[in-house]
Amino acid sequence: MIESGTDRPPTGLAELAQRIGYRFNDWSLLQRALAHRSWCAETPGAVSNERLEFLGDAVLGWAIADIVYHRYPVAEGQLTDLRKSVVNAIALAEVAQGMGLGEHILLGRGEATAGGSDKPSILSDAFEAVLGAVYLDGGADAAYAMVDRLVVPRMPDTADAMGQFDQKTQLQELSARLGRGAPVYEVTSHGPDHAKTFHARVLVDREVVGVGMGRSKKAAEQVAATEACIALA
Repeated sequence: MIESGTDRPPTGLAELAQRIGYRFNDWSLLQRALAHRSWCAETPGAVSNERLEFLGDAVLGWAIADIVYHRYPVAEGQLTDLRKSVVNAIALAEVAQGMGLGEHILLGRGEATAGGSDKPSILSDAFEAVLGAVYLDGGADAAYAMVDRLVVPRMPDTADAMGQFDQKTQLQELSARLGRGAPVYEVTSHGPDHAKTFHARVLVDREVVGVGMGRSKKAAEQVAATEACIALA
């Protein structure tokens, strides 16, 4: 059971806090950030990390928006692309893996058996919950510093390097990590040449995992890849 208002690091969490780069005043916040709903379902009275995840998601969006605005003198569309390069489940899961977060997440027996500690969706949610916990415990400056320290290094050094962070690349890397085949895109179009609409679907191991629509072939494939990343994560 998670202790309320603890000011001493629970067993095993002091090292995690070092990797986070923040020492908690109330360690129960960090414990709660690690409590997946599957564990709470098997632990009477436990509260999941979902509220902290909601808060952390908002804090992350604010911090990244502030950082890209002040550090990248580019147009709005590129600012959006820069934000998307790190504010997504795949990128955040990789940050979480880098700090060894998975081994500390509290999972129910079924989820643990299914390898939940390695699932991108669970890892990214837990990272956002930890960020929410840092925000509650140390305020906006502490949370901003955590984002700057752990998330920002994943961003491209220049706007010209953003191509490597597109959703098609993310999907290809995710498929490889999951031991699945390379994504295959099928694109069709309709309408007059000056106003074509493109429809794309992406298959992994002959299974349709995402569909998308756009005004260009590339745009439709990106939408399909985004949907596929969410489905596979």
